[in-house]
Amino acid sequence: MLAEVFALSQAGRNDEALQILNRLAQQDEPDALWVLADLHWRGFLVPRDPPRGRDLIRRAADAGHPLAGRAYTNLLASGIGGVRDWQGALARLGREARTDGRRAKMLDLIARMELDPEGTPQTVPQGQKVSDSPEIRMFASLFSAKECDYLIEVAMPTFEPAMVFDSSGPRPDPVRTADESPMHWLIEDPVIHALNRRIAAASDTAWDQGEPLQILRYSPGQQYRNHFDFLPGVENQRFKTALVYLNTEFDGGETAFPKAGLMVKARKGNAIVFRNTLPDGRSDPMSEHAGLPVTRGVKHVASRWIRATPLIVE
Repeated sequence: MLAEVFALSQAGRNDEALQILNRLAQQDEPDALWVLADLHWRGFLVPRDPPRGRDLIRRAADAGHPLAGRAYTNLLASGIGGVRDWQGALARLGREARTDGRRAKMLDLIARMELDPEGTPQTVPQGQKVSDSPEIRMFASLFSAKECDYLIEVAMPTFEPAMVFDSSGPRPDPVRTADESPMHWLIEDPVIHALNRRIAAASDTAWDQGEPLQILRYSPGQQYRNHFDFLPGVENQRFKTALVYLNTEFDGGETAFPKAGLMVKARKGNAIVFRNTLPDGRSDPMSEHAGLPVTRGVKHVASRWIRATPLIVE
């Protein structure tokens, strides 16, 4: 029946495909629930509705769909699209860890973190100011070596060339020539969520002000040319950026602030947090920055753009 659904959709008969899909979902068919959840989550063929998508993911998980089970645990940990239940997510993670080595690794990493019962860091990381203009703070060992290795491991299967999208469709990004792997909401697992909360504590922001974490990979010759993270014409502005360096086995690749005459060399686990805006909300011209070309090895970095107010996932 699902094969028929896909065949109908490919033939442009989407209404008929959705009718069959909804009928199968009413019968709690796991794959149908998972596909329908994905459609509602992305807004493809149906209006985008993350809470509806999350509920369908829960039902697919209850029906035994393994991917849905892990995705629902992730959403329960973050609270995206519904109620947040950190302890409930950890309980589910414990059950998943019995048969899934990756989930077992997550439990071990979380056990090493100093978290309160809600998954928030018990202490606020202390940074050192390295520049007033732009405002830049350095955080030594914000992430542990094991946490850095974990993020690279999670990102590795999904790296794709950085792209930009315009009226002509997707094309290679002329400014950022790296590969990227976004840790979007469905794959923001409990470890990544806890690390995002640590970034929030370091940046003196709320965790839900941050966009999904991005893992970037720069091979020799790749770079991120001079640019601003400020988004012209956007009301909820990217007013801060956090960069966490995930490895050191490379040459070149420094983070440069040319107008400030400053270059930051990567050290595994270290992070910088810098402001992109002036106090009045305008773009800070001093915040122009670049990731210089890598000359040897491969550079990995985690990047999180932080908005001025919380992002609402509707």
